[in-house]
Amino acid sequence: MNEDRRRLMRLRRLEKIRAIARQTAAIEAAQAESTLSRLRDLSERTRRMADDYATRREMTDGGALHQVGRFVGGLQTIRQATQGDALRAQSIADAKQLLLAEAERRRAATEERAALQERTIARARTVPALGSRKPSGTGLE
Repeated sequence: MNEDRRRLMRLRRLEKIRAIARQTAAIEAAQAESTLSRLRDLSERTRRMADDYATRREMTDGGALHQVGRFVGGLQTIRQATQGDALRAQSIADAKQLLLAEAERRRAATEERAALQERTIARARTVPALGSRKPSGTGLE
């Protein structure tokens, strides 16, 4: 019986550790999703800015037109780099989500094993109900 209780205590400690690991994985997944969202927003803002500058027509000479063209080209380069970063952030966020799911599965499995151990201990504690004795003799008595 003492061994069963020690096993249950180990399982409960392991369950706490797995819960902490799950919480850490959830925080990392949230941070990765936040980074992804910020990169997508930045890419979209850069695209809108480049489109806005590309449609301007109030240049007074060729030098101003050339300067705006270079500026728009630079913005498009920044946007492409940001899109690449967003793609990498997407793969990182996906990986973090998978790690979170795995951490939750491990925690749930440990919780299930601990509950099973508790039921085993409870079952061992119960005194079996003694049924009535078999009647002796014949049914005519």
